[in-house]
Amino acid sequence: MFFYPKDMTSGCTTEVIDFQAALSKFKRKKVAVVSISKESVKSKRKFADKHDLTFTLLADEDTAICEKYGVMKEKSMYGKKFMGIERTTFIIGEDGKIEKIFPKVKVKGHVDDVLASL
Repeated sequence: MFFYPKDMTSGCTTEVIDFQAALSKFKRKKVAVVSISKESVKSKRKFADKHDLTFTLLADEDTAICEKYGVMKEKSMYGKKFMGIERTTFIIGEDGKIEKIFPKVKVKGHVDDVLASL
């Protein structure tokens, strides 16, 4: 399960495309891929349609899930501070327990790192 900041942005688009490209590798390992951001269901549909995404994209508009997983962090852009999602991936076992956390994800090579951890 991976959290990303915003649909249709360059880093997030690269990340979801990378996960989509590796989806068959995850399936062979019997691992489901789920992504979460705070955009609306409508935004998720548009994002999925535009990039032919076939894994689950969840809309967490009220950030309740993001808050529970601790990925809402204070960020700063152009001198303004705001709360936003810190790009983070969780590997969750069949028992529902978190097995590994990848905080402050750098997109390049991330999917390979996740696959290597499974």
